Amino acid sequence: MPVNLRGVTAVLLPGTGSDDDYVFRAFSGALHELGASLVTPPPQPHRLVDGYRAALDQAARSAPIAVGGVSIGAAVAVEWALARPSRAVAVMAALPAWTGAPQSAPAALTARHSAEALRRDGLGATTAAMRASSPQWLADELTRSWAGQWPSLPEAMEQAAAYVAPSRAALERLAVPMGVAAATDDPVHPLEVALEWVSAAPLAALRTVTLDDMGADPAVLGAACVAALQAAATHQGP
Repeated sequence: MPVNLRGVTAVLLPGTGSDDDYVFRAFSGALHELGASLVTPPPQPHRLVDGYRAALDQAARSAPIAVGGVSIGAAVAVEWALARPSRAVAVMAALPAWTGAPQSAPAALTARHSAEALRRDGLGATTAAMRASSPQWLADELTRSWAGQWPSLPEAMEQAAAYVAPSRAALERLAVPMGVAAATDDPVHPLEVALEWVSAAPLAALRTVTLDDMGADPAVLGAACVAALQAAATHQGP
């Protein structure tokens, strides 16, 4: 049966350097259509991962919740759902970045490089360099969110780059449906990682978008995640 999210609180966590504004725009349309109540905790860059865990714990105090996020937000959400199987009803994982230890994952390398540049060159110069090498829409998003998390942004990026995501063995124990969304042309969040997550979890499905799709409308990412979730729940994966 499809996942019934009517009246359920869905907590969606931002990716590294991103913010709650983006996650809300990405997921609000699809989740509100299902009658869910969306919570998008703002990142606390000085305690990025612990802040996300605390927000999930707080939201689940009165009733089970749906959880998810983008990149590291997705990984923390899955970790939380694995640790509290009675408190999670579904997972929505957008753009998973790596499985297990980060090692040389592109997203971890990018976060480490950005943290080093921010500490060395400052926010203005690092933002300018980022804008020169990023699609316009992404540059605009990160310019806003980076400024909002300064001066603790390098610390957040370093925390993210060191985070150990759920392993394949852990994903095999996930007891709730998981919808995964990936961009087919995103070198920082490889499609192969999303495929690994979906192949490992017992109830999981994948839907894909492109970076241009996301640039034109961030809501396509959330819609893809929700569509994948419903496919996972009805055994229509991968």
